[in-house]
Amino acid sequence: MIGTTVVHYRILQKLGEGGMGVVFQAEDTRLGRNVALKFLPEGFRPDAAALERFQREARAASALNHPHICTIYDVGEFEGRPFLVMELLEGHTLKHRLAASPRLSVEEITGLGMQIADALAAAHAKGIIHRDIKPANLFLTSSGQMKVLDFGLAKLGGDNEWGRNADGSESPTVAIEPEHLTNPGTTIGTVAYMSPEQARGQVADARTDLFSFGVVLYEMATGKLPFDGPTKAVVFDALLNRAPGAPRQIGPAIPHDLERIILKALEKDRETRYQSASDMRADLKRLARQSDSDYSTTAVPTVAPGRSSHLRKAALAAAAVAVLAGGVFWWRSSHPRARGAKDTVVLADFVNTTGDAVFDMTLKQALVVQLEQSPYLTILSEAHTRRDALHRPAAG
Repeated sequence: MIGTTVVHYRILQKLGEGGMGVVFQAEDTRLGRNVALKFLPEGFRPDAAALERFQREARAASALNHPHICTIYDVGEFEGRPFLVMELLEGHTLKHRLAASPRLSVEEITGLGMQIADALAAAHAKGIIHRDIKPANLFLTSSGQMKVLDFGLAKLGGDNEWGRNADGSESPTVAIEPEHLTNPGTTIGTVAYMSPEQARGQVADARTDLFSFGVVLYEMATGKLPFDGPTKAVVFDALLNRAPGAPRQIGPAIPHDLERIILKALEKDRETRYQSASDMRADLKRLARQSDSDYSTTAVPTVAPGRSSHLRKAALAAAAVAVLAGGVFWWRSSHPRARGAKDTVVLADFVNTTGDAVFDMTLKQALVVQLEQSPYLTILSEAHTRRDALHRPAAG
């Protein structure tokens, strides 16, 4: 399709292809800007009702003007294939980021997590539920901004009109990724990131997105999925019947509060799960602030190379003073005297052999301070002793 003009969009190059279709970079010839065109999978032919709902969902998603949501500009159809016109982003998906570095730092998790929570809160406030939150639908731009992709697309597909079964329940949104592949064209999503209610075919709500978000946070923190297995059946069983492993068992350095946030998001009963994205964001922000505070209180000051030997000498000198003072105190305690009696200690001048002039007087002063704390000692300087000798009468 390279070089083809679709309506007034001239296709320049192919950007990628996945379960939800193929994406091209195109030029909007009317506005003179580059955009992304996303065509739904080839061979997918929605009926009139499904196409109408798709267009309605796309229009609703286009109203989400938010810095962490990929903007939808337009919706159309070309040769029977529906397509979306979206904001063109530069960067890579969180899926690719995790493939390169499976475990992210607490700072990255909280920073990116707050942006995702912001996006979900904005969408949920307008009644729009994503239903397919996973790393492949989370885009990290080259400027470090997180963008949620494909709002409005996750409902597309299913056994009946717009993914609903005859009884009105929603069809499960299951595997599209190659590692979780299921029947193409019948279901949407990825098993490992589903919520239990999606697996049961129940109607999704905002808390469904929060469960999937919890799975993403778990993977960001541990490099693993909380519910995984060699087949869809094993994953479904874990999702519905088994508690996820505690993140700190995988990564002991994971903060307790981050583990608590993740496990609360992964509650199977949505009544005990987080009830809003705003609540999750607040907890992530609290954790980020706590992490910053911990870092500032435990940060080790750097020392200029030229001062390192000086500081080592100072440390040794301080240790020597402490040893001398301790020796004097020990001697006094091992030679008891009458109550109120004091020993007199004469401190001679010290010879500084460190090579640093700063220690010429400080060593002696430090020892005086230490010894003066004892109620059993009277400290006399060598100068005081010489002065007394000069004024003492000569022996007759």
